Amino acid sequence: MAVSKQIVNPAVPNLPLGTDQYERRYQDQFANVLRLYFNQLRNALGELFGANGGKYLQFPHIAASDSAIQYATAANTPTVVKWNTLDAGSGFTLNSDNTATALISGVYKITYSLQFANNDNAIHDAIVWLRLNGSTSANDVASSTTVFTLQARKSALLPNYVCGYSEVVFTMNAGDSVGLWWGTDQAATSGGATGIYIDYRAAQTTPMAYPAVPSSLGSITFVSALPT
Repeated sequence: MAVSKQIVNPAVPNLPLGTDQYERRYQDQFANVLRLYFNQLRNALGELFGANGGKYLQFPHIAASDSAIQYATAANTPTVVKWNTLDAGSGFTLNSDNTATALISGVYKITYSLQFANNDNAIHDAIVWLRLNGSTSANDVASSTTVFTLQARKSALLPNYVCGYSEVVFTMNAGDSVGLWWGTDQAATSGGATGIYIDYRAAQTTPMAYPAVPSSLGSITFVSALPT
């Protein structure tokens, strides 16, 4: 059985105009209009507050990914994480500078997964954090940093991989833009360099079939209205 994805919003009742004198037919018509309206309202609230009523609610959110290998600008140099695919979204815009702009104020949670790779024969760190409304250290979001340590490569042809996963809760006002930034002490600045980079892998068919591995994968979800 198909399940409705939305609650029908009851229309404002079209109440009949009153008569100069008492008339039962008018009273019956007036009561029937109100009865219909309150029945619709009761049904809508019953769906919302009943079992699994949250399925009718929609909150501001955005989900994005990237389908290319990402290199840092240089060692110990902040580099923005790139997103070239909008996977889902409402109440946000994905911008060409790899930031996301909130259209609604609130408390949000960003969750991300970065497919770090280290092809150097030494241990190195990758550091990830948020910046709000800008691209300098003055725009850093306090306490948003996570450090990921990558072991040395497996062999000259096999990098060591780490899934850089973390989440941060932070506040945004309508019009604020947030970006995810990263840096490393040893950057692979191109395909021929050694160090840390964010890898992308296309979908595979052999020896085992599986979907593509995005270099970056992330979402921002609504947590709460701003405190008053």
